[in-house]
Order: sequence, then C-alpha cells, then structure tokens
Amino acid sequence: MEIKVTKTTNPKPIPQDESTLGFGLKFTDHMFLMDWDEGIGWHDARIVPYGPLEIDPASTVLHYALEIFEGLKAYRTAEGKIQLFRPIENARRMNRSAARFSMPDIPEEDFVEAVKALVDVDSAWVPYGFGTSLYIRPFYFADQVDLALHKVKHYRFVIIVSPSGSYYAEGLNPVKIMIEDEDVRAVRGGTGFTKCGGNYAASQRAGDRAMGKGYSQVLWLDGVERKYVEEVGAMNIMFKIDGVVVTPSIAEGSILPGITRKSILEYLRAKGIPCEERKISAEELMEAARTGRLEEAFGCGTAAVISPVGTLAFKDEVYEINGGKIGETSQWLYDTLTGIQWGKIEDEMGWVVPVK
Repeated sequence: MEIKVTKTTNPKPIPQDESTLGFGLKFTDHMFLMDWDEGIGWHDARIVPYGPLEIDPASTVLHYALEIFEGLKAYRTAEGKIQLFRPIENARRMNRSAARFSMPDIPEEDFVEAVKALVDVDSAWVPYGFGTSLYIRPFYFADQVDLALHKVKHYRFVIIVSPSGSYYAEGLNPVKIMIEDEDVRAVRGGTGFTKCGGNYAASQRAGDRAMGKGYSQVLWLDGVERKYVEEVGAMNIMFKIDGVVVTPSIAEGSILPGITRKSILEYLRAKGIPCEERKISAEELMEAARTGRLEEAFGCGTAAVISPVGTLAFKDEVYEINGGKIGETSQWLYDTLTGIQWGKIEDEMGWVVPVK
C-alpha cells in the first residue's frame, strides 16, 4: 500500500509532564485517512495534519450508527524502541466487526502498515515512562449523503493517536463491580461480538446507575436467559475459582473477543495453568463467593491490561474478594503482559511487532 505523507507546518508542543496525559485527551500532529468507494475499493491512503473531519449532516453514520472501531497501543521500551502488541489481531477483529455490518474488509496487512506508518511519523509523541503509551484508535464509518438506509457506496477509514498516561497512576487498586439485572448489553445474533459504538452507548445507563451506587463497573448478564455473566463494562472478565481461571465463553457471539483475554488464555495454557471458557451463572459465581471458593476476579482489556475486582455485588448480596486486594494470579498476569508490552521481559509468544 502506498501512503502519501503530508506533514504539518505547525507542530504542537509535545507534553513533557507524562503525569498529566490522562487518556484520550491530547492528540498528535497527524492522522491517517483512506477512502472506500464501490467499484474502486480502498484508495488514497494518506497521513495528513490532524484536524476536524468535514461531514455532511445527512451522512449515514449520524443517523444509522454505521461505524466500527479498534483500540491498541504503541509502547516505548527502556532502550527507546517502539513496538506494538499483536496488531494483526486488531485487524482481524475489525474485519469480523465489518462483516457483521456488511462493511468492506480492510486487508490485514494494510491495517497494520497504516498503524505502523502513523506511529512512525509521530514517534516523538510516544511517552517514555513505564505504564505510559501511545493509544491508537482506528475507526471507519459510512459517510454517504443519503437518508435511505441501503447499500452504502462510500466509507472513510481514520486512525488517530493519543499519548496516554499510566492507567494505574496510584497503584493497581481493586475496583467494585455489580451484576446488572435490569438492562442487557447484547443478545445472541446481535452485535455483542463487534466493536461498535452502539454497544457502548447501550451500556451507559446501567453504568451511570452503578456509579451512583458506588460501583465502578457493571457485570452484564446474557440477554436471553438473564442468567449467565458475560463481560464488565469495556472489559472481559475472569475469575479464579478453586484454583482454575474461568472466563465466560464467547461462543454465543454476545461478548467482545478481547485480545488481552485471548492472550491471557494462550499464556495460561502455554504454562500449563488450568483455565476454562464456559458459561458461568450469576448464582454459581455468588455461591463461590459465599463459600470462599472465589479466590480472585479481574477484568482484562487494552486500557488497563488487568483490573482486579475487590468487591462483587448482586441484588442484596455484597462480597469482598481476596480481602479486597489484588490476587497473586492477577498480579502475575499484569506483570507478565506489561513486561512483554514494554520490553521488560522476553516475548516467548511472538506477540511483539516493532514499528520499524
């Protein structure tokens, strides 16, 4: 793929205090753009100065939410090298999302090449501190000017990048979550396995309710039987029960197939540590909590890597997990994955991809 690069003539100051970066608040000097037209395919790949997108008020995306996105990071090692973590998995997941919405594929190699090219152009923006990163947000949407929802003839693919601070600036502190028994996030045959904005919009009300009760996240139940736990907010969820790491199965298609989730399961299996993907009912989970068999619980995703759960609530029951502290397995997984991502430990799994 040929990528035309037009560099800004008015570069922004690069933040020097990495403790103030936050997440998704500051953006670099450039962005990647590419267009798709029926009969032509993807074309005009380019890196241009970061700025507003011109979009018609009648664009399909504004009325019918025809859009998908991804999220990954670039990491700077202690030696100054910049690397990505399993970007090909993001490309594959984006194409699975695209297929669900009848949107055109982006060739995997083009997706990865575009990400690497943009990170390389804005490499000076990749933070230096351990735990910091350059967050990468690829997304694409239908911007056809047409209020009749039928076969779309034009899409726009965009990548923006943002220097991000450490997710755990104050330490790896366990969070409080509650099982949501009113709203549902997704159903079989729906869009739960895709990374689309509508899934996150549908989560907002329950999330607000949970925060009002003092909880950080909601743990969703399945949308059919309203019985089996699925995922937490913007992360997958895992439990250690009787020494076995258990996570909800993604076979029903209502759970996002997280790349961090996939990596954890592959690593556990490579090390011979017992783990299972299966249905887990809320009642089974609460019974394990009542009897002390629920040893650990943790969310996992790109942003936090591992988010330990210290308190679990369902209806009138509230249980503290592992004394409200991070568990041994959760800590080990966090140290291992971040060690690989930031180049502190050897990448035995072949997951790291250098930008150059």
